[in-house]
Amino acid sequence: MDEHATPKSLSAEALETWSAFATVLEWLPAALDAQLTRDAGLTHFEYGVLFALSTAPERTLRMSVLASYSNSTLSRLSRAATRLEAKGWVRRWPDPADGRFTLATLTDAGVAKVDGAAPGHVALVNDLVMDRLTAAQRRQLLAISRRIMAAIREEPGWEPDGGRSALRPPAAGRGPRDRDEPSGPTSG
Repeated sequence: MDEHATPKSLSAEALETWSAFATVLEWLPAALDAQLTRDAGLTHFEYGVLFALSTAPERTLRMSVLASYSNSTLSRLSRAATRLEAKGWVRRWPDPADGRFTLATLTDAGVAKVDGAAPGHVALVNDLVMDRLTAAQRRQLLAISRRIMAAIREEPGWEPDGGRSALRPPAAGRGPRDRDEPSGPTSG
């Protein structure tokens, strides 16, 4: 096949399916952000960070682990953590076991924030997604989502979170992808 050949067109059914799915990919994050911003003063990403910390042992995670859970770069997470720290919801500090790493801890005020935001968020997720599907469709959605995630993971030259996936453990060793942001002042 010629390297410069035009890609095949999608069939009418495939185009309709892709168009609907692409619309969900655009609309759902915006709807989640709008609800959380309106009701709790949080973005969906910030809520996810707070939620991950709220379910962690001692409400604390290394920043690199938190970045993996949130499918984020350390840079993006650090900016969000700075905003959350300024509001008193998160505290960052050097890992006493290894000072090269930074820990993030959810404060009591952060617990109150995520607990206050959760009911509205859960209600919207149920209203927009879960309650619209039968139990069988929810299982299908899970299977379909996992299958698409696996295909994305196999795409050459790209990984969902810059090389570290929440769905697989990081590579052993102390390579650059295993390091956190430097510990110390977190003003920016």
